[in-house]
Amino acid sequence: MFRVISLNANGIRAAAKKGFFDWMAEQDADVVCIQETKAQFHQLTDPCFTPSGYHCYYEDAAKKGYSGVAIYTRAMPDDVIRGFGVKEFDDEGRYIEVRFGALNIVSIYLPSGSSSEERQAAKFRFLDVFTPHLDELQNRKAEYILCGDWNIAHKEIDLKNWKANQKNSGFLPEERQWMDELFGRRRYVDAFRAVNEEAEQYTWWSNRGRAWDNNVGWRIDYQVVTPGLKDRIRRAEIFKSARFSDHAPLIMDYEWVRGD
Repeated sequence: MFRVISLNANGIRAAAKKGFFDWMAEQDADVVCIQETKAQFHQLTDPCFTPSGYHCYYEDAAKKGYSGVAIYTRAMPDDVIRGFGVKEFDDEGRYIEVRFGALNIVSIYLPSGSSSEERQAAKFRFLDVFTPHLDELQNRKAEYILCGDWNIAHKEIDLKNWKANQKNSGFLPEERQWMDELFGRRRYVDAFRAVNEEAEQYTWWSNRGRAWDNNVGWRIDYQVVTPGLKDRIRRAEIFKSARFSDHAPLIMDYEWVRGD
């Protein structure tokens, strides 16, 4: 099995203090994708941030304490791609890709639009400019796993209070339509839903009230795969036995051996 873990850490240093790297060492993951590191690499001096047995790649935002993504991989990649070619969002540290020939993996952090109309406008700009990049990936002779916080709940089943959130960022009709096209006409696959169609499967909970205690959450963290991987998805788990962030780790197992 080929195990891939994705987590929005909401600050990699904070997640470390909550035991994330101790937990990660027990997971036997081939690749771990992190979003929202909220740190510059030069600030990550503790050895835990370069876990033993992994090649570690960070892509920081230009703004300190903001955004940032990372990938830890057991196998050395053939290439590491930083950003997807759009300066506005590459400067925010939202995309890093590792290539292994027939299989490539991306850690991605889509913008949130919840803080202001300006940030929602930026989120829509991201969706517009990221779409042709997704089309380009489909044209490459490789399979892709795009891991990360997409900041959109696709369907009503993907958040607890969907009726009250239809006018809120993350569940807007335009955002959901974009996801419809991603998993429809563009033929990408929501790997989690390929093996788990149950309700109340969430990956993020607000820190307000008792959202975690009452499981009032959203499923906004995904592993999105190209069609050739659909039949190789074997297992999905949202890990909730410990909390490292306001998001939960998404663990996926694929039937894949390097060289396939």
